[in-house]
Amino acid sequence: MREPVEPSSLDLGSLALFVGLAAGGAVRADLASRGFGDLRMSHGYVFQHLVDGRPTVSDLAAKLDMTQQGASKVVAELERLGYVERLPSPRDARVRHVALTGRGREAVTAARHARERLEARLRERSDGAAAGGSRGTPFDVTRAVLVDLLDELGGTAAVHHRDVRPPR
Repeated sequence: MREPVEPSSLDLGSLALFVGLAAGGAVRADLASRGFGDLRMSHGYVFQHLVDGRPTVSDLAAKLDMTQQGASKVVAELERLGYVERLPSPRDARVRHVALTGRGREAVTAARHARERLEARLRERSDGAAAGGSRGTPFDVTRAVLVDLLDELGGTAAVHHRDVRPPR
């Protein structure tokens, strides 16, 4: 039998990663309950580039730091699931751009609402009856610390520009 690991003994990076994974799981469960159970966390890395743009598969491959074949496979999967479509380029009929479909936009909206519901739940648990000090509620302080740490570790720009790459 393995010895249990006490979460309070984890280093900050591991603890933050595990909280993020658990939060992602909660969001995916919420999405599944709303008819989007076929989405995976990895799809979010693609969606971030489609919210405000229509890249080509080659563009996606470069942005996601993966092969064109890998990007094409993910796009084909999302296309089969009804979340994206390939559209001809207005300048070159040989070039196809990837765009969110109506279902894809509904999934983005549903994911945003799921994260809002999760955040409200976590805020309620974190803050409880605690009175906010000069720096704010415990939840707000935690958020500010995480934002500061993200900046310290060089991750702010990727988030700001919707350019977060999948883990390797």
